[in-house]
Amino acid sequence: MNAYMSYFALLRENLDRAEETQADAIEQSAQCIAKCISNGGTLFTFGTGHGSLLALEIFYRAGGLAAVCPILDENLMLHVSASESTNWERKEGFAKTLLSRYVVSAGDVLLCISNSGRNALPIEMAQAFKERGGTVIALTNLAHSMSSGSRAACGLRLFEVADITIDNCGVIGDAVWRDARGRMVGPASTAVGAAILQSIVCRACEICEETGSSADFFMSSNIDGGDAVNAKLIEKYKKRISIL
Repeated sequence: MNAYMSYFALLRENLDRAEETQADAIEQSAQCIAKCISNGGTLFTFGTGHGSLLALEIFYRAGGLAAVCPILDENLMLHVSASESTNWERKEGFAKTLLSRYVVSAGDVLLCISNSGRNALPIEMAQAFKERGGTVIALTNLAHSMSSGSRAACGLRLFEVADITIDNCGVIGDAVWRDARGRMVGPASTAVGAAILQSIVCRACEICEETGSSADFFMSSNIDGGDAVNAKLIEKYKKRISIL
């Protein structure tokens, strides 16, 4: 079995573990998000570094919930300075400043994404969001997080702060394939995390339908009629999600 075949096999194993062991957490998350959306609330997402990719995974895309607002700052992403984004993720005291740019109401939900779950900013973001009356769902790697100490002053890790924790069932260090030199290559958290998040969106949609609630979803702008549908949703939501 060559490397690409091994990676696919390892990724499938990871996905299977997540599906088998995280069903309750995924269901709780979907129920929480469906309630938030049906009550007119907003689903916020937050991640740093490669976690920011997952924060954007369910934002403004075909088949995606319209009431999603990513919490973004260029310093935390990879396109300004990748190495500095690591330093910012460890910076204490920045979470409240960043969250102050957003209108968070009681009943809103935050999906907070951190593979290690040990750095100050995601932990403090979760705490600040809860202080505003919101519910925090963590997507993290419990094996990694539980093997490491917290870098936050509070001494807690993300899973110890969140209301609901979803384990991406990854390995310590994230990379899953070992090369001939013994190096670990091929991280899995993004692929598995994206699948988990999209499964939650699908289930939240189903719950809304079952309960007679309404939830808005974007269409592909590359399908005839999609632009018209999306334009109405952008007009509806842009006051609370300014980057639409």
